[in-house]
Amino acid sequence: MSRVALVTGGTRGIGEAISIALKDAGYTVAANYGGNEERAREFSERTGIASYKFDVGDFEACQAGVEKIKTELGPVEILVNNAGITRDTTMHKMDPSKWDAVIQTNLSSCFNMCRCVIDDMRENGFGRIVNIGSINGQAGQYGQVNYAAAKSGIHGFTKALAQEGAAKGITVNAIAPGYVNTEMVQAVPEAVLEKIIARIPVGRLGEAKDISRAVLFLIKDNADFITGSTLSINGGQHMY
Repeated sequence: MSRVALVTGGTRGIGEAISIALKDAGYTVAANYGGNEERAREFSERTGIASYKFDVGDFEACQAGVEKIKTELGPVEILVNNAGITRDTTMHKMDPSKWDAVIQTNLSSCFNMCRCVIDDMRENGFGRIVNIGSINGQAGQYGQVNYAAAKSGIHGFTKALAQEGAAKGITVNAIAPGYVNTEMVQAVPEAVLEKIIARIPVGRLGEAKDISRAVLFLIKDNADFITGSTLSINGGQHMY
């Protein structure tokens, strides 16, 4: 029986690529999404991957969502915390709602989801958790104090939880993508995007498959000696 993998924010962008790569590798995949039901329905029909709607920033919603997945597919053995949002603005213009929304969705979601799956992982003596951070959590970014704080928090969260899970066969790692060619990046004005690419030594944006390949590497059964690490995938833009 194939292992069950749950990908948050798993029906679009990087999350979609991760979900599809996991399915192609033989895993049973559950893709979480937060709001776009039409897109999630199209994704499931196209890929055959089950999609589950719940708010990863809400602990009780996560409990209910994980329980439903467990009932329908089995206990979650692989968790990819990918869900994230941006509410960009400079500090002197940022209101508390923009701070709270990003912290809840991008950082508190990691606690919510890990807390909901960790007991089964400990009981079964196996677990793989991959948290998607960001280059901007490592280097900072103008107008993103909320996003940078949340993503930086993910990197610390990963190191601490890795120490707790190691003796129980649970590895916890992070991936810090650079600028990846997704809808969000494509919405950046062309002149700005050209400047971003000019700062990337390999001379291109990342692709979602660059991230999904790394996830597949980290979740393998025989990747059990890799834990507490952050893998930077940014084309050399920031060497951390």
